[in-house]
Amino acid sequence: MGNKENKNRTAIIDRKTTETDINLFFNIDGSGSTELDIPIPFLKHMLESFAKHGDFDLKVKANGDIENDPHHLVEDIGICLGSAVNKCLMEKVGITRFGFAIVPMDESEVTVSIDVGGRPFLRYSVDLLNENIGNMPVVLFEDFFKAFAYNALLNIHITKNVGINSHHIVEAVFKAFGFALKMASRIGRAKVLPSTKGLI
Repeated sequence: MGNKENKNRTAIIDRKTTETDINLFFNIDGSGSTELDIPIPFLKHMLESFAKHGDFDLKVKANGDIENDPHHLVEDIGICLGSAVNKCLMEKVGITRFGFAIVPMDESEVTVSIDVGGRPFLRYSVDLLNENIGNMPVVLFEDFFKAFAYNALLNIHITKNVGINSHHIVEAVFKAFGFALKMASRIGRAKVLPSTKGLI
């Protein structure tokens, strides 16, 4: 049996390990407001874009051993955000279920499609230069999305259609990700579970 319906569709996630300490609040029916205290400025910027274009409210206070490698903190924020989305959706009654977006940014264009079907999967077809933006290695965004997908229980396909500039490509990804998740998670059917199986 699934979890009980979360009528407020909000979640608070706390995660503390020997490597990271994260407190996260998420409102899937928000207005795009953010309060982010994350020691990785480019990841903070991307999460602001995600929340703005998804109309989500997101608060994150995160610390970790980024002096050694930001990988732990990036992945754990993905775990927390995915867990929060899963908690917000709960039984998924009435949701649209599927969402997609094609977003251009300057020379770049990205497609993101999402199925809130309870079967976690990530296809991340985004080739990028092996570089850092600030203290953020751009290759770690795949780890972020994998952690998110498997904790949110979502099927996510992310494709770079064209693009050269890593900043533009990644920002288009996060804008499309927010818009696609908004489409998939919005209530569109009165008390109907969007599955022929009768369970997601």
